[in-house]
Amino acid sequence: MTIKRLDHVSVVVDDLASAVDFFTALGMTKEGEAPIEGSWVDRVNGIASVQVDIVMMRTPDSHGRLELTKFRNPKLVKIEPEVVPPNALGLRSVMFTVESVDDTVARLRDNGGELIGEVAQYEDKYRLCYMRGPAGIIVALAEELF
Repeated sequence: MTIKRLDHVSVVVDDLASAVDFFTALGMTKEGEAPIEGSWVDRVNGIASVQVDIVMMRTPDSHGRLELTKFRNPKLVKIEPEVVPPNALGLRSVMFTVESVDDTVARLRDNGGELIGEVAQYEDKYRLCYMRGPAGIIVALAEELF
């Protein structure tokens, strides 16, 4: 086997506090935060003089982690279009199983989340939806019905 586990997914955000609030409303917990800089991070990123602030968020079961990264240096590079549609190339979404899709949608809307389509049911198994969160990331929500 070549890998041991998926450690975390990283999202670059412009407003770290709002991103923390959004993922806290989703049910994640802040695991830690730190400023990161130095020659090692420059070498890893292939960018000179990197200065970032990161917050690690974890899921209630402690198996999933999300790294929220705010670049202080260099400045963020904007992508076009800024809000990409669900069929754009690249990372599509991060899915979370939740107790109640309706309750979660309401909490995330209160924290800047936007429902992309609508909540739909897949057979008698799941209620599903996609929401756009911080930095345009698509968060998929699944409520198990079994």
